[in-house]
Formats: sequence, structure tokens, C-alpha cells
Amino acid sequence: MFDEAKSLPLIARIIVDVPSKDTNRPFDYIVPESMSSWIEVGSRVSVPFGPRTLQGFVIELMHGSSIESSKLKKVQQLLDVVPPLPPDLISLAAWMSSRYVCTYTACLQVMIPSALKGKSEKAVRLGAEAAAYLQQAPASAWDESSTSHELHGAIDESDSREQYRHTRHAAASPSEELSGQQAVMGEETLIGSLLRHRADEPLLRQVWQYVQAHEPIAANKLLERFPHASRLIKTSLLAGWLVETERIKDRIGVKKLKRVSLNLSFEEARQHAAAIRAKRQQEVLSQLIDNQGELPLKDLNASAVKALADKGLLTIDDVEVLRDPYSGRNFKPSEPLPLTEEQQGVFDRIKEALDCDAPQSFLLHGVTGSGKTEVYLQSIAHCLEQGKEAIVLVPEISLTPQMVERFKSRFGSKVAVMHSRLSQGERYDEWRKIREGRVQVAIGARSAVFAPFQHIGLIIMDEEHETSYKQEETPRYHARDVSIERARLHHAVVVLGSATPSIETYYSAKVKHDEPLPRGLEPPLYPLKMLSMQERVGGRPMPPVRIVDMREQLKIGNRSMFSGPLEQAIEERLERGEQTVLLLNRRGYSTFVMCRTCGYVAQCPECDISLTYHMKTEHLRCHYCGYTERAPSLCPSCESEHIRFFGTGTQKVEEQLARRFPGIRVIRMDVDTTTEKGSHERMLQQFRERKADVLLGTQMVAKGLDFPYVTLVGVIAADSALHMPDFRASEKTFQLLTQVEGRAGRHHLPGEVIVQTYAPEHYSITYASGHDYTGFASDELRHRMAQMVPPFSRIALLTMTHEQLPLLVRAAENAALRIKELAERKGYLQSLHHATEAIDVFGPVASPIPRIKNKYRFQCVVKCRGHIDLSALMAEAMATLEPMAKEQHVQFSVDIDPQMMM
Repeated sequence: MFDEAKSLPLIARIIVDVPSKDTNRPFDYIVPESMSSWIEVGSRVSVPFGPRTLQGFVIELMHGSSIESSKLKKVQQLLDVVPPLPPDLISLAAWMSSRYVCTYTACLQVMIPSALKGKSEKAVRLGAEAAAYLQQAPASAWDESSTSHELHGAIDESDSREQYRHTRHAAASPSEELSGQQAVMGEETLIGSLLRHRADEPLLRQVWQYVQAHEPIAANKLLERFPHASRLIKTSLLAGWLVETERIKDRIGVKKLKRVSLNLSFEEARQHAAAIRAKRQQEVLSQLIDNQGELPLKDLNASAVKALADKGLLTIDDVEVLRDPYSGRNFKPSEPLPLTEEQQGVFDRIKEALDCDAPQSFLLHGVTGSGKTEVYLQSIAHCLEQGKEAIVLVPEISLTPQMVERFKSRFGSKVAVMHSRLSQGERYDEWRKIREGRVQVAIGARSAVFAPFQHIGLIIMDEEHETSYKQEETPRYHARDVSIERARLHHAVVVLGSATPSIETYYSAKVKHDEPLPRGLEPPLYPLKMLSMQERVGGRPMPPVRIVDMREQLKIGNRSMFSGPLEQAIEERLERGEQTVLLLNRRGYSTFVMCRTCGYVAQCPECDISLTYHMKTEHLRCHYCGYTERAPSLCPSCESEHIRFFGTGTQKVEEQLARRFPGIRVIRMDVDTTTEKGSHERMLQQFRERKADVLLGTQMVAKGLDFPYVTLVGVIAADSALHMPDFRASEKTFQLLTQVEGRAGRHHLPGEVIVQTYAPEHYSITYASGHDYTGFASDELRHRMAQMVPPFSRIALLTMTHEQLPLLVRAAENAALRIKELAERKGYLQSLHHATEAIDVFGPVASPIPRIKNKYRFQCVVKCRGHIDLSALMAEAMATLEPMAKEQHVQFSVDIDPQMMM
């Protein structure tokens, strides 16, 4: 039966890479017949868009369009044989665009490696006339004896574009001469006539044939291939025989290597080696025989190889080489460990969920050292047995070589690793392993949630409480929410693991979803089932925690950064040959520089924030915009010599340790010391090999480290984050203390933790010292309900920036008013304490950091509770604010469920 729909042209609906609200919709393009059997949902294509050629992604294929075919343009190029994005990621991008109030293309771009974020370049293709002439003119029609100088004489490079236009126009006009020629030419093309006036040129035909075989080809590549044909190429472009266009080129391609192979048996090669007099050729043949008949060209003498290849004895070809960051490492295979009773119970629940083939999400609340990683490994093994794939998310800071080794030793070459310390090429090749089905497990930081697997069975998110799972640039997604949505699309299982779950996640797991909520409680965003492991493996006790009140230390005259108990404990570890971890959640030498005479504080000229002193370079640096200046020796304000460095940074602690304990070996680990590739791994390996006594660092020393000789953990400034303008400050302090406490006494030696603080009575510190998460969560939830902050409400943060403060203030007030009016029209504008369905708008006020990179910043906080679609409300508000944003050049950004309020 005739299918009318299929008689219509195939249309691709494409999201074009233009991050603008005006183009945040699909555009229809006709799919050329030659692409119709290759193009799929998720394909990456290049398309004409206005005067430009842009990259885009196919989100739908259909026959026919609501727009007339004559008005539609064609897809220009299919950029990949295999679509880089499977269909589920296209659906996920649409969900993210709606939820996080951002453009569709921003969500698609975050899913692909930077190597595929194509850039436009000039390219050349064959014009219609030249293509027609090649098709009808036999090779014999081109006089092979013609020399290029004949054509060069006929068509001089100095001929202007106007002359060619005139020639083509004259030849095309209905003149007597042309009509007389047409009687003789018959079907002969215009271009044939022009060529006969200038003598047939074999080189021109070669150029055209090459372009036809490789189009679109980069103009510079064409000139490299035909260095003596520059005039001909220019002539062809001016005459329209070649057409300049744009194409999308990937930033990084597949790495290839020249390979040399024997064309004969080893015995025949030996015979030739004995017969050849040239010593270098003999050596090449011997090397190939000794290496199974093939070697990279770079390992051989190039001239000798060429000579042997000319004799037909060798073949030189290109082979793909994977950039494997772990190619030099041998991972000793590991076997599954026997599980404790608690571990077995948790594993059985996850295994049962995997067997159900239905989306389910769990919170695994396991204390540090309870063996969560072994449960992850055995759950992944069960997932792979079902023919499915697994994604493991870990915070970037926790993606240590130790963590990678655990997964590589268990699953070997089935694992791809994705993190920021890899080069672009390495990341691209690891991504390709996933897309091409060569691995079944992906382990990585936040963006690994977009690993292009086709059959996901399990997504594990370790240390789920970490704020780094929330991206702070557009699209501002949270990997936890994206994981749960992606698992829903695959009918997969999600396991969120932590010793200190985020309060929102804990609340979601504690609320019974099949029972009515008590008045005042908010329904959680997603249902979670609780799994618990509260015992350390081997029955090892949690380390005792001693809180030292630094106010009391001051009273007895101790003004150093080390309390008496901590100093004594470090001394004891040095005597016993044991190791210490010291945590200070700041980097740099001092927090700020101040003049004690006039009170001047060194501030960034482009941001309203103090500069940090870095001892190694003797510079002051802004940690927000990167501004740097030399540290002053005199006060810039009053020229006093009494300018001092206040606060405590990791560099200063390192210096004080060296003074107090001569000969102490310290490894300092913070953002400043781990910028070099491989430095992170090298430092941890040195500490593991006991080449250092103290590991000193910022929060990166608190996560996922497991060293048998660490028996002391010292926290130098436990309350440094308590007074930040953030309702999660107490939670972050508790989590950091609990995590770092878990680094001590994990093996045969007992551990001890010493916490130095000026706020020993604060509940986050007292509960952390008792390893009591449940008690802390109960108190914290009570505080959160009183403030009506998550999980008892949802928050959207609207940040506005502009160079001119008065204009920004007016725009911010206007924006807040528009949101209030919108909420009022919907009947939601009221106090959250008095209604179960309500919206409240706070601000505008200056942001906690009111200026960054010379732009002033204001913000509004929108809170809501109940079943209100906060994302839809903010999207509607942004649509009304768009004209003002364009007219006044005010930048608006929306953050749904923000983790940072700065």
C-alpha cells in the first residue's frame, strides 16, 4: 500500500549550536538522499545557518515539515558515522533544558568531549559547472601533452574578478556569437567553451578530480597537495568552478601512527637481509623479524625503510593509536572479598533491584571504613553479568590513583576513566572507548554521567553529598538529579553512597512515600530507599576525637597555629614512625594582607574581595578572577612598614612545621601544588611509600584516602567555614570533619583525631566528634524547617550582572517586581510558613561577593514549597525579562537548587 508520508522528503529537526534564547528551538532541514540511510537521532551535522556554517544535533527525523520544502535548506555534512549521542541523551538534554532553565544546545554541548566541539574553517568544493564537465568530458578530451604554462599564459593571476564576471556574463548573454557557437557545441557546457579558449589543462582536471573525491576539503590542504597549481585554484574560485564554503572541523582527531610491516615471511626476510649490502636496510629487516614483523616508523631508520618499501619488501600504513593514560601501569587483578553481614544485606538489596529491570534509587549510608567500595564492585560485576553497563561517579577530588586502581584491578580493560587531569586527547579516546562499546564501566567526575552507553544497568554516585557534583556554569545541573533521570530512561538502578549524606538526600530517604506527610513537611523531589552500613570492616572502632578550644590555648599564652595537644601528638608519631594527615581548608600562605598602621587591606581591583598571599611566588592573587600583583613591602596607602600577613594558609602551616619539627618531611597538597599533570598521583604514591611524615592539605586530603600508617588526623581550623553566608555552612563543616576523621586508624594501628576550633560548642563540631550523623541530621532539619530552606522548600537564585551599578540596581528591582507579580497572578505569593503552596521573593540585594571581573552583582532568591513547578515559573519570568536584558545589556543567570549562594 502506498505510504503518503514516506513520499515526502526526509526532514531532520536540528538544534543548532547558538547559545541564545532566540534560537532555543529545533530548525527543520532536508536530509540529502546520500545521507538518509546514515543519519540518526543524535547525529552531529553541519548546517547552513544564515551566512554561517554551524554544528548541530539531530533530535528528530520525520517525513515532511510544516514549512514548505522550497524554503528549507539541506544538511551540509554528516560529521560522524556513528552518532556521538545515543537517543536517551537527546531526551535527557531536553529534560535538563527545562529543569535548569537554559538552552537546549548548552545541555547537548556538555555531553560531548571538547574534541568534538567543532570549529568552522574555510573549505572548497566543486562547482556545478565543473562537476558537469568532469562527468561528460572523457579523459582523452584533455590533451595530456598540454603544459601548464599555456593555461597560465591565457589566464593570468592579475586578471581581476570583474574580468571573469564580464567573461561569464558575455558568454551567457544571448549574443550572435553565442548562438552561432551553440549550433556547433550542441550540449557542450559553457565551461567547456571557456577551457577551449585557454587550452585544455591536465593539471586543472587533477585538481578538480581531487576536490571531487575529498570535498569539502580545507583550502590550505588543497594548496599543500598541489603547490604548483595556486594560479589554477585561484582561477577556478574566481570563475565559480570551485566554490568556497565553510565546514565544521573537530578540535582533536584520532591519533594515528605510521606502521611498517613485512611483505614477506620471516625466512624470506632473513634471506633478503643476507643478500642486501646496505647495512641500515639489514638492520631494519632484523628489527622487524625480532618484533613479529611490524614496528612504528619512528623506531626505524626512515631512509632505509623507504628503500625497502620501494623494492616491495615493506608496507607503510597508518594505524590508530589510543592515548591511554594508564598504558604504562600494570594493575594486579583482584578477587571479590568476603562480605560482612551488613555488606551482604546491602548487596542483596541492590542485586534484587538489578534483577527487576525497573528504575530504583537507593541511599547507601555507610560510615567511613564500612566497605562501601567492595559493595560497589560486586554490584557492578552483577550488572555486567546481565550484559549491561555501569557508571561510577566520584568527586574530582576523590578520583585518586588508589580509587582507579581498585576498579582497574577488578575489571581490567573493561574500565574507562574520565577526569580533568587527562589531556584532551586522552579524554577523547576514553570517551570513544565507551561510545564504540569497547568498555562496560565508566568511572569519572560529574560529567561521566553523560557516558554514551546504550544499555545502562547501574549508576553509582560515591560521596553524593559533595557540592562539586553541582556545575556552577551553564547548564547548572546536579549530577544526582541527572543520574536519577537517566536511570529512569534506562530502567536502571541508582546507588547514592556517603558517610555524611546531604540533608536533602537523607530527608528523601527517610520520608515514607506511601504515607501522607505530616503538616509542614515537604514532599521530596524523588523517592529513595535507605540502605545502611554502620560498622567498620573487621570491627575496627571509629577513632576517638579530641576537641581543643583554641580560646583556652590563647589564655595560656600559646599563640601558634598548633595547640599543645596537637604538637605533642605529632611529636609522638614522628618518634613511632607513623604518619599524620593535617587538614586546613584554605590555600595560599595567608588569608589576607593588612596594614597594622592604617588598616589598609589589599583587595582585587576588579572584584570586591581581598587578595591572598602566595609565598612561593611572593605574589597576591585573586582566587575569583585570577588578578595577580607583587606583594608590597610598604603599605600602598600610608607607606608604613607595618604591613603584615593575617590568617593561616597551607604554605604558612608547612613553614611552621619545618620550624617546630626540624627534619620533618611534609607533602603539601592543594590546588597550587597539584596543577602539574601527574603531581596528584606522585604525591600520594610518595606518602604511601612512607617518604613523608605529614600529608598537609585542603579538602582534597579528606576524601577517599586509605593509608595503613596514618594514625593521627589534625584539623587546624575546624570552624573556618561556619560563618559563611550559606545555610549549608553547618552541614559542610560536619561533613568535612567526619570525612577527614575517617582517614585515621583504618587498618591495624589505632587512630586519633584532634580538632582545633574557636567554637567547640557548635552542634556541627560536637556531633562530628561523636561520629553521630543521625543526631546532627535531626538538629539540622529542625534548623532548616525554622528557616524554611531545603529540604522544606526549593530555591532558585537569580543573579544579575552589569558594569554600571545604578543601572544594575534599577534592573534588579524591576526583575524582583516582575517575579512577584507573576507569583501573585498565580495565587502563590505568600509566606512559606503560612501556606503549603507558596512562593516568596527575597531581594534584590548585592551578592555576597558584590563585584567580580569589574562587573557588579545583585541577586534575588525565590523560595517555593508545595507542588509548584519552580523551573517553569523562572522560565516564564526570564521570558518577560529578556527585552530588558537585551536593551540594557544586563546579564541574567538562573540557578535552580543552588549549592553556592556567593
